[in-house]
Amino acid sequence: MSKLLFNKAFIEHSFEDVSSVETIAALSILFKRKEDCKCVEIIQEGTSKKISFSCYIGTDWLERNEVAVYVAPKLNDTSQQTDYLGMLFSCLRHSDVLNFTQDLYEIKFEEPLIEIEQQRDLLTPILIVHFLQALKVIVRKGLKRSYYKIEQPLNSKIKGKILVSKTIKQCAIKIKPTQNYCQYQEFGINCAENRILKKTLIFVQKYLALMPAYSGLISPIINYCSPAFQEVNENIDLNAAEQVAHSSFYNEYKEALHNSGLILRRFGYNIKEVEAAGNRIIKVPPFWINMPKLFELYVLGMLKDKYHNDIKFQIQGTYGQPDFLLVKNNSKMIIDTKYKRRYQQEKYQSEDIRQLSGYARDSGILSQLGYKTKEEQNTVVDCLIIYPDQAASGKLADDLKANPIAGFTSFYKMAIKLPVINSYHL
Repeated sequence: MSKLLFNKAFIEHSFEDVSSVETIAALSILFKRKEDCKCVEIIQEGTSKKISFSCYIGTDWLERNEVAVYVAPKLNDTSQQTDYLGMLFSCLRHSDVLNFTQDLYEIKFEEPLIEIEQQRDLLTPILIVHFLQALKVIVRKGLKRSYYKIEQPLNSKIKGKILVSKTIKQCAIKIKPTQNYCQYQEFGINCAENRILKKTLIFVQKYLALMPAYSGLISPIINYCSPAFQEVNENIDLNAAEQVAHSSFYNEYKEALHNSGLILRRFGYNIKEVEAAGNRIIKVPPFWINMPKLFELYVLGMLKDKYHNDIKFQIQGTYGQPDFLLVKNNSKMIIDTKYKRRYQQEKYQSEDIRQLSGYARDSGILSQLGYKTKEEQNTVVDCLIIYPDQAASGKLADDLKANPIAGFTSFYKMAIKLPVINSYHL
């Protein structure tokens, strides 16, 4: 019997009466334990009890081992669902976006696993896409080369140092008097880091063989990366992933190895667990995906496609940090994303206007826009709010100032249509 509340998927940005469920009490489930980031909240008002969902998707325990909750991407109608995986795939085409994914998701490996239907597994595909895009950056730049240890029996010669204990056990006892078990170092791509990545790539390929519906999206990256690892041995103690030292010269390895560790932990470091992922019912650790962050990164990818290096992301000012700065000559603008439905109507949120107004008066941000002198910093800076709306276009408008917000000077808004589920999903 399913332990999901009401045995169904809830939708982000919704709420429901749960007064009939006596076993769950008022609580808040926080994203990465941040007080201002609530994934789920149960509010008790007298005899009434309501559960409220914000802008995170995933699953977690309301009562450990007893009652869990599952939250899916919000629906625009009865037939379409937000394609969170397509959004991630789109923005990660820009390799530098990988540096800004730290708050994209949270996985609670220390908690008991939750049973869900395989088609509701939002976690595994996003881990795989994240890992493969990081791996693609490594392959494009070239695999790391370093010294690594080799232990093997050598016939009638010695190299490095003799491992006396293994020589006695493997050679002398088996009556191979001419062999010595030796340990020595070689230089090449068959180092521990690359073997961990190769091992993870095998896990990913095994998973995709069971989930052919994802192949159209992910297989091209695997076909691009796999040849680079042909000379890499996948035999490695997976606990070594925790002991690998990161070099600043190979900084891209840090992200790839981190995601490699998440995938291997997801499957319990056991290749047979990948086969279980093909079952109708699977077990996953509690996890949450930050949809406002994903929307922000999705818009970042679109802005980079259009404005390239004229877009600056998360530049810290004297006090504030807007999402984007457009620093193109004669088109300077402060841009912020808001993952809110409110802007689909002729409405706005006053706190958002105040936030962007503060950015537009922050001397540090104005300096980044190119306004250096005191006279230049008196300029009224254009501010743009980008929000999701499925009735809009899926591309950025040519004119960012086409839709002004009434009642405010130099304030504009723009709707972006999010991708919806495509054929690669089950």
